[in-house]
Amino acid sequence: MTEHGRIVVGVDGSEPSKCAMRWALKQAALTGSTVRAIGAWEFPAFYSWEGGPMPPDDFEDSARQCLDDTVDEFQRSSEVTIERELVHGHAAQALIDASAEADLLVVGSRGHGSFYGALLGSVSQRSALHSKCPVVIVRH
Repeated sequence: MTEHGRIVVGVDGSEPSKCAMRWALKQAALTGSTVRAIGAWEFPAFYSWEGGPMPPDDFEDSARQCLDDTVDEFQRSSEVTIERELVHGHAAQALIDASAEADLLVVGSRGHGSFYGALLGSVSQRSALHSKCPVVIVRH
């Protein structure tokens, strides 16, 4: 990792993603890097434009609030610069895309994905397989 590099971390508000954020901030403090927190949102597979359970804007607003709350929680106690970005799309693809401009990708071992029983969640597993930079998977 180069000095003053960029560490990308996946954020979904889950405890594993907060552990990943904590690890990323410690690493950034050691290396002089910035942290780029990536949140992602997409419509659930069952969502319909005709009278769905939530208006379309609510999905994005909810994800943005989650990202902002998590970053704000950590920014108060850290001197590391934390950038934030909300992406419409699958979380794994958002992280893989962001990894192209990163020195390190950090993800939690499991988040709010649909594979709770797996040792690695689908996002962490896919990110590890397809990332364009080294990946750290932080166990909760």
